[in-house]
Amino acid sequence: MLKDKGIEIIPSAPHIHQQNGRAERIIRTLMDKSEAMRHDACIPQSWWEFSFEHAAHLHNRTPTRRLEWRTPYELLNGTKPDISHLRVFGCGAYVFLPPEVRKNKLSPKSELMIYLGVGAGNHNHKFMRLPNNVIFTAAQALFDESLFPKCSHEKKRQGQQSVPEPVEPVDQATTPSLLPDDGDEPRRPPTKPSTKGKDISKDIEKRGSWKQMVGEKPSRSRTAPPSRDEQVPGPSYTRSLPQSRQRSAERDPPVPIPPSMRTHREPTPVILSSSSDDEEEEDMGSDPIPAFVLPQPESPAPSPDRSDPDDGDDDDDDEEEEDSSDDEDESEEESSGHSSDEVEGVLRAARTDVAQLCREGGASLIQFLIAKAIPPDEGEKVPPANVREWTYRDIASLPNAERKEWFTACREELEALRRRDVYDLVDRPKGRKVVKNRWVFDVKTDGRKKARLVAKGFSQVEGEDFDKIFSPVVRFETVRLIMALAALEDWHISGLDVCSAYLYGKLDEEIYLEQPEGFRIPGSEHKVFRLKRALYGLKQAGLAWWRTLSESMKLMGYKRLTNDAGLYIYKRHSDGELVVVIVYVDDALFCGRDKKLVALLKARFMKKWECHDLGDAKEFLRMRITRIGRKIFLDQRAYLEKVLDRCGMTNARPALTPLPAGYIPAPNTGQATPELRSRYQKVIGSLLYLMLGTRPDLAFAVTKLAQHAANPTEDHLSKALHICRYLVGTKNYALVYNGDSQLGLIAGTDSDWASDPYTRRSQTGFMLKLANCAFSWVSRAQKTIALSSTEAEYMAMSDCSRQVVWVHNLLAELGYHIGRVPLSGDNQGSIHIGQNPVTESRSKHIDIRYHYIREVYDRGITDIFYVEGTNNPADIFTKNLGTVKFHHFRPYLGLHFPKAA
Repeated sequence: MLKDKGIEIIPSAPHIHQQNGRAERIIRTLMDKSEAMRHDACIPQSWWEFSFEHAAHLHNRTPTRRLEWRTPYELLNGTKPDISHLRVFGCGAYVFLPPEVRKNKLSPKSELMIYLGVGAGNHNHKFMRLPNNVIFTAAQALFDESLFPKCSHEKKRQGQQSVPEPVEPVDQATTPSLLPDDGDEPRRPPTKPSTKGKDISKDIEKRGSWKQMVGEKPSRSRTAPPSRDEQVPGPSYTRSLPQSRQRSAERDPPVPIPPSMRTHREPTPVILSSSSDDEEEEDMGSDPIPAFVLPQPESPAPSPDRSDPDDGDDDDDDEEEEDSSDDEDESEEESSGHSSDEVEGVLRAARTDVAQLCREGGASLIQFLIAKAIPPDEGEKVPPANVREWTYRDIASLPNAERKEWFTACREELEALRRRDVYDLVDRPKGRKVVKNRWVFDVKTDGRKKARLVAKGFSQVEGEDFDKIFSPVVRFETVRLIMALAALEDWHISGLDVCSAYLYGKLDEEIYLEQPEGFRIPGSEHKVFRLKRALYGLKQAGLAWWRTLSESMKLMGYKRLTNDAGLYIYKRHSDGELVVVIVYVDDALFCGRDKKLVALLKARFMKKWECHDLGDAKEFLRMRITRIGRKIFLDQRAYLEKVLDRCGMTNARPALTPLPAGYIPAPNTGQATPELRSRYQKVIGSLLYLMLGTRPDLAFAVTKLAQHAANPTEDHLSKALHICRYLVGTKNYALVYNGDSQLGLIAGTDSDWASDPYTRRSQTGFMLKLANCAFSWVSRAQKTIALSSTEAEYMAMSDCSRQVVWVHNLLAELGYHIGRVPLSGDNQGSIHIGQNPVTESRSKHIDIRYHYIREVYDRGITDIFYVEGTNNPADIFTKNLGTVKFHHFRPYLGLHFPKAA
């Protein structure tokens, strides 16, 4: 027939699958599903056709991104498929036998058969009748999806025992589904074990609530009655071993879910664009530019290979800011100028530096990994996706209409620099290095094109172009502490961001800058800019802005706090009313009880600086802020979903805990490939950013894996992705600061003695809570080897006491003079040493720095209590717990899955 039609058959080359890629890809997809079901049900290979047919049936009823989240069945028939008939492949079923099939009247009316998929017509089922292996089709059967007849009695279905059954009934009316926003199939939410346990709230209330801690003040009194729903169960604090265990039957109260936090069925659009700078850019709007002679843009001939012999220095010197092609060019240049031994020596030294960071841990390792993380704002902007990689020559090669839009954006940026009096045009100085610059382009969320002139700060010379560069910023834990106070004191929270904040910073150094590419003034091409104010990209730009801001805040009547340089307070002279201002570079939050005073101070600030008024705070440091009544919710769901998407884990099966119970990562005895090392550091850095922000439940798992960032293994990467699987099922979780809480400031500590079998160092973990939610947490390896569990616990309690003193001093600067802070531990020996100046043979060797807790106790800052190890929530920071225990302690962190309001 084909010959009659003039059709010639041309086969593909043998064993070249890519020539028939689409068919090969669908076969691979179906085969993977088929084999997974077949192996799971212990079905023999000879029955592969049944599992393959069932896989195809399921595939045709699965939504796919390519079909805009519709199923192939829906695309063909125009209606959504009915999947109520689906059963687990290979499970057992008791099939009804018609009288005609039975041997006699005394024969059983049903037999146990193996389910092999859907029969003809979709309303029938196909079974394998044992023991003769005869295909049997029936419309009625009683399915047992936990029974697999082909599996031996000793063998359980994989994963069957790893998922505990719920011990309490689930209210389907109030429990939101865990449907991902992209419309994937619903996932089973992590099973929540019973939270019955010792109740610390009653003992803590005896020590005093927040109101009793700070003392009742007329200006800070509240009329709202306390909520008895807030009594979250926890471990009991006692000075001696408890005589009996009292079990509380109360469950955690349901936390209302804000409207903006509820899950949706609609798929979210795929965002392909690159990140942009923080929203500090000023709003150009459509106002006409004042009369000022701006240079006309030059029109360099676009080059397809993006090379320019006259300007090669501009683009070849900034590989750190250019695209990957520039990095490759740099590698070629280095390889041509240096021997392979020299290059290998440099790489070996770099690996040694990272390994040293991993051994020492601390802030340096965290900063290194955070720098490797996925940028928080990456992927939020609209196409084109590679716009931030463009150079000025790329702009010149665009179509005429679009090129004019970008040239206009460049002129607006230069006009903003002129309006801020950032530079003077001067002759090029002799003997002075002139800093180069580049254009950075971006498309904002509203479609507005933005151009920014950025200095190539890496070309600055230390001692000549800059000296000090450190600029303080507010700490994450300080922000969370202020959120807890805002919930307790019912403060108003209002936000703003300063437009082009760095341009306000005054420079002390004499810095010269090349004229921007494309806008060199005709007749003055040899001249340069002498900078009077900071420019983005300069080493000292952040410090210059911080100094300028601090001087201005002091003149406006604010006081900068000693315990956190990112906090400013204002007290009204008439009544002492307090307003707290949190500043992180160009973002600020104004917090206070008096809404009019907050608005007045914010207006004065905006009069001094050009700002965007953000109204009631909705986000800060990429943490979403949601407020319902006296509850404040903090989460990082937007960034979390970006991390899952970049790691390819969006549709992964959720895990119940961050890492398997008892898992201990082993060091790599070989050498990791650069690709594995780079990917691992990016994943761990992203998870660290989440942990430091709003996810204390990840603290131990992430910090433990971060210790192997210098030389990871495939197992380490697999476990890092296991944490991502845990986040898939808990992406809606949020820290909940409850203003009606009766619990004051409390601290809990724990340690795991000699838990690392390779270094024999113990693990320290502690947390501080206010408004019944953690605002500070730590999980880290101890610096020295402890010789006993008592010593390890004592070192952990000492570390925690230092954090308590910092919080105590910070609250004192804010005007809150609190009493003793309850600090719990689960080791009687360490508590005894901390409360008494004893020197025994077993403890006399302990370093003097760890005896600091005695001074803190004697000064009346802390009060040390005992808590049973089985009821110590800080245990979650020292080891990988099992599912039941992990889910038991997680609510004590203040981390909740918001339920329907």
